Amino acid sequence: MELSYQEKLTLIKLNEVKKVKFEDLVGRTGLDQVAVMRSLLGLQSRGLARLQEKSERIAKLTETGRKYAQIGLPEWRALAVLKERGKITLDDLRSVLSEDELKPIVGLLRKEGWASVGKEDGKLVLEITEKGMNAKERPIDLALKLLAERKAVPLSEIEKLVPAKELKRRKIAVEDTVTERLVEITPAGEELAPNIELKEEVSTLTPELIKSGKWREVEFKRFNIHAPVRKLHPGKKQPYRAFLDKLRRRLIEMGFIEMTVDSLIETQFWNFDALFQPQNHPARDWTDTYQLKYPKSGHLPAEELVARVKAAHEHGLAGSRGWGYVWSPKRAMLLMPRAHGTALDARQLAKGVEIPGKYFTIQRVFRPDVLDRTHLIEFNQIDGFVVGEDLTFRHLLGILKRFAVEIAGAKKVKFLPDYYPFTEPSVQMSAYHPELGWVEFGGAGIFREEMTKALGVDVPVIAWGIGIDRLAMFKLGIDDIRYLFSYDLRWLREARLVW
Repeated sequence: MELSYQEKLTLIKLNEVKKVKFEDLVGRTGLDQVAVMRSLLGLQSRGLARLQEKSERIAKLTETGRKYAQIGLPEWRALAVLKERGKITLDDLRSVLSEDELKPIVGLLRKEGWASVGKEDGKLVLEITEKGMNAKERPIDLALKLLAERKAVPLSEIEKLVPAKELKRRKIAVEDTVTERLVEITPAGEELAPNIELKEEVSTLTPELIKSGKWREVEFKRFNIHAPVRKLHPGKKQPYRAFLDKLRRRLIEMGFIEMTVDSLIETQFWNFDALFQPQNHPARDWTDTYQLKYPKSGHLPAEELVARVKAAHEHGLAGSRGWGYVWSPKRAMLLMPRAHGTALDARQLAKGVEIPGKYFTIQRVFRPDVLDRTHLIEFNQIDGFVVGEDLTFRHLLGILKRFAVEIAGAKKVKFLPDYYPFTEPSVQMSAYHPELGWVEFGGAGIFREEMTKALGVDVPVIAWGIGIDRLAMFKLGIDDIRYLFSYDLRWLREARLVW
């Protein structure tokens, strides 16, 4: 029978006493408690030893109980003053009782029948009774003495004198559980123990052992690779952050160029006007977007670009009639937290793009909303566009489906017609989540010529804006979007890796 060094040592020491408390066996072996327990479990599984555990409910004194054991319960100290004076007020007891003890003392003395209570000159007066003069030791006093003598007393023994809940109510004692472990060698263990040869155990074969020849005199420790071990939680990226970084890398590997910007604050010009969204559109109202209180306004870009955007809004471009109103530069200069990543699409198109070319950005955006399992007021959005001579709406649907299936892991995807001021045709994409059902991912479409031509681009541009937080819900297997920003250590440690 193969036993480890520690198991052999434990069995030999156990054989010397046959039956012993676990703590005593630990002392005999010189090993730590964990090592002895592990050895005993191994010996028990082989039928060489038995480990028995016996748990018992006990009562033990509190700090208050220890104080009462020394100076007496409050009612006895109060009774001593009563015996001396016969009649007292509560003020007369302040020298022997604390304020906390003074509050219940009238009720305690009356309950025991040791004092009668009355009023004189508006003050509460206690007068000793005959029972108080002849007061005798009670069960609670015997329980207090027993606890003071033995430190811990079985609950069953204490409750023969007084209910444990009464001691707990008066903060004299608390309940606890003690476990006694007894270890006993079996007949098979007794038979094996005398024949065990105890050799030094080593876990590493060193050059010194080989050169000296000592390797012949030692035993090499066997390792059980299936044995349970303590879990380690090394530092790692927050799961959602790791998801964003891997998504960014995947898009770059697919040939997309990342668009970046330093600020979360945008002018309405880039957030709305450059996207051909009229200034009287309901989505520009304070109920649908946040507005910056101070500073209130920013600056417009180059005059030539502003003039083309103004013309598109007022009179139209590329054969359209525009929106037919007087465009306000003051309204366009208002500052706001960015409401969608599409604002960066407009900036990039105005700056200049490669044709053909693919661009993306991952941005923090802000929208007034009601917080729930699928909505946040501050969230991440992935926006992107592809620009090229022969692009069609079918190219856009193919890209969106690839996002949902390959990147998010969605099993079902569907597209619904939609409307956006800056795309035509427009589409909404939804994917099926096993817990939430159909969840809207975002919107997409082909940028309108009134927008792209005003920004200096004269070829088709297909674009999309997707709620990346909802994508992460699919990939990380969660059903509440708020959990992406959770402080729950268990989830942070155990969240599955993506890709």
